[in-house]
Amino acid sequence: MVKRMIVVLAGVLMILASQASAQSGQLVVEPDRTRLYEGEVLTLTVKGSMKLEVNLSNLFDFDLSQLPAPDIGKVEPDFEILAQNQRYSIRTINNEMVGEITWTYQLAPTRTGTLTIPALSFKGAQSEPIDIDVVSGSPPGQPAASRDSFIELSADKAEVYVQEQLTLTVKLFFTGNLIRGELSEPEHPDAIIEPLGKQREYARFRDGVRYRVVERRYAVFPQKAGDLTLPPIRFEGQARDAAGKLTFLRDREEFYTVPVKPVPASFTGDTWLPASDLTLADSGLPDALAVATGDDLTRKLVLQAQGLPSEALPPIPTDTPEGLRAYPDQPERATSVTPEGLHATLTQTVALVPIQAGELTLPEIRIPWWDTDTDSQKVAVLPARTLTVTGNAGANAVSAEAPAPSAPAGHADGSSSSGPTDGAAAGFWPWLSLALAVAWFGTLIAWRWHLRRLRPKAEHRDVGDNEQEAALYEALVLAARKGSPSTPHLLTRWVRARHPDQRLRTLSDVLGFLDNETLNREIEALQRSHFATPSEQSGNDSGDRQVLLRTLDALRRQRPTRDQAETLPPLYPDGLSA
Repeated sequence: MVKRMIVVLAGVLMILASQASAQSGQLVVEPDRTRLYEGEVLTLTVKGSMKLEVNLSNLFDFDLSQLPAPDIGKVEPDFEILAQNQRYSIRTINNEMVGEITWTYQLAPTRTGTLTIPALSFKGAQSEPIDIDVVSGSPPGQPAASRDSFIELSADKAEVYVQEQLTLTVKLFFTGNLIRGELSEPEHPDAIIEPLGKQREYARFRDGVRYRVVERRYAVFPQKAGDLTLPPIRFEGQARDAAGKLTFLRDREEFYTVPVKPVPASFTGDTWLPASDLTLADSGLPDALAVATGDDLTRKLVLQAQGLPSEALPPIPTDTPEGLRAYPDQPERATSVTPEGLHATLTQTVALVPIQAGELTLPEIRIPWWDTDTDSQKVAVLPARTLTVTGNAGANAVSAEAPAPSAPAGHADGSSSSGPTDGAAAGFWPWLSLALAVAWFGTLIAWRWHLRRLRPKAEHRDVGDNEQEAALYEALVLAARKGSPSTPHLLTRWVRARHPDQRLRTLSDVLGFLDNETLNREIEALQRSHFATPSEQSGNDSGDRQVLLRTLDALRRQRPTRDQAETLPPLYPDGLSA
């Protein structure tokens, strides 16, 4: 308790010194060394003294903001002040109270060469300038790994093409328990830099010293040909060693210059695609490639590339021959992070409906790309697919053949009278034709009468009576409840089944036809959630899905509008001839 009171009193006395009449004393500046290596921290000790006058009238009249200190800011910009502290002591000299203050500064040199700590002043006292030599590298015979902290930079390639992926690895080695630390990120105005997952933390031994390691990986995509020079990676932090001593860590490492080559003149593709691997595949077509007119096919085209973001992949051609209608969905892009870098996927789903019998050939798809492993052009090829389309079985005409009339009885020789018998045979066909005409006319009247009875019910019909529409609606609701990315595609197919008389091909056609703002907003939010980056994704909560489900239920229950009901399909749709 007594010691605490003494310390408090000493502090108060030092603060009062700012208001007391002081005498000039010596100002001593002492660096812990005058030669250090780049990345090391210099400890500078400054000692000053002053005469104190204390009385009861000013014992409690002090201001912390008036606490005296030397003009240490003069060391900038050659040195960066990382931290500072101060301590006080009081002693009596010739019956006078003299306060001594010691300031300790941690200074980090900002460049190599001979740097000067200028003359500092305090209460009329002034120090002498001091030169500090800062050299690059590590001490002779002492590897960088023997320091308290150091940075290692490495890459998987010595040179790259423009827009080719360069994988950069940053490793920070440090000893002790890290209290505070800041490791800079690589950046460059002419490059796209993406982090490859979360940082790793582990332990490694170097030259018999156990270090803790923080490892970060980045995918760097240079956007201009020439030399790519990244700014140095910097680290600043504080750590405590095994003895509890606080040490300041500061390091700087510069990455080597990477030559960036332009697009080769021999590349023949329309879109420059430098990748270590690229594949193109499809699925959804029947194995035998045999279908019938009116069948609903779903073909999925998938383009994958290793070492590229999905935004760099070109659209997949979806050309189709005459006699085959195509309804492409919006393409789906996804980028995943792998140990080798970015992996891009582009998925294009196309609904196909054959409307013409015969052999219909889906054309070959070719996507040129540049193999960065072999430094040569390659082509991803999806071979042509020939569909054998058969017509739907129609109603066959049934021909009725009348039996030959038998000879009438009454003549033993089989002869017959030509008069009455010929008249009966001649009158058979006219009566048959008349009967068929009467039957057809009666059927027509009955059919029109039946339509009039059913028309009010048709306007209020339950769309669940259509088995295909009901199945598609059930699949749509299930996908919407899960927030599945296939929801827009299923919505398009369901609306086409519910309104077969409308020419609805794409999702945009469907949303324009339904003209429902809530549906538009929910579908847009669903698509945005699947295309956003992980930091931007907020996900689809249950509330949003419920809004979408209620909107779909309302659309299914409502009657078609007058404009929808009176819209007729074209007499000769595309792909059909008169």
